[in-house]
Amino acid sequence: MTQTLFETPSVYRPSDAEMAAPVPQVQAVLFDFSNTLFQMIPLGTWLRRVGRASGRLALLDEPGAEAEISRQLRTAFRLPSVAALQQGRDLSPERHRQAMHGWWQHVDFLRGAQETAYRALTAPDAWTPYPDTEPTLRALRSRGLRVAIVSDFAWDLRTHLVHHGMDTLIDSCVISYEQGREKPDPHLFFKACADLGTEPRATLMVGDNPVRDGGATACGMRTYILPAEIRTGERGLSDVLRLVPRGQPR
Repeated sequence: MTQTLFETPSVYRPSDAEMAAPVPQVQAVLFDFSNTLFQMIPLGTWLRRVGRASGRLALLDEPGAEAEISRQLRTAFRLPSVAALQQGRDLSPERHRQAMHGWWQHVDFLRGAQETAYRALTAPDAWTPYPDTEPTLRALRSRGLRVAIVSDFAWDLRTHLVHHGMDTLIDSCVISYEQGREKPDPHLFFKACADLGTEPRATLMVGDNPVRDGGATACGMRTYILPAEIRTGERGLSDVLRLVPRGQPR
């Protein structure tokens, strides 16, 4: 087939018969983890945990303390040296720890307590599901669909699933630090399909990053991208149920 100027780059090569046939129904759903299924606890909660563990809790009671810490975090993140550390940080726990330590050393409240802050960041209860995460996952399982997580994450996110009793709702986790690759690397999406025993064209990817999660389209998958916003209520995951068949219970 001759490539045209408007052909979408792809690493998936469907046959002529597949391209002529109806698009298959979705049999499996892949989810991003961070800011799609789960989110980090609020900044103030995290800071108070760090403060208690480091003996700095009283500093947070000063007027405007949390706002100033938030400002310093945003400012430091834009520093070229800090930005450089974030590149590839989810490829290994070591790189991620180095990236966080290098960022937090520019924040007065966190300087000298980086490892305490890191333990608070990675604690099992430091990441919480959105209100509609569990209902959506249960609904997918009730319809007989298989579910996996494909995430750029630098430690074992399964600890957060277990803490919230959701590990039985996920069939497979493909995590960047275990694979030595980050999205949109096709390997991660293809591995998730292989783990679930489904074809890419019968798989839906759900995430919040059009570049990283949207990379699944180059693997032949359909993709649903959520708005990239900091939610305090439901994430909007129930809309995924409109994109999949009702199926048969397992």
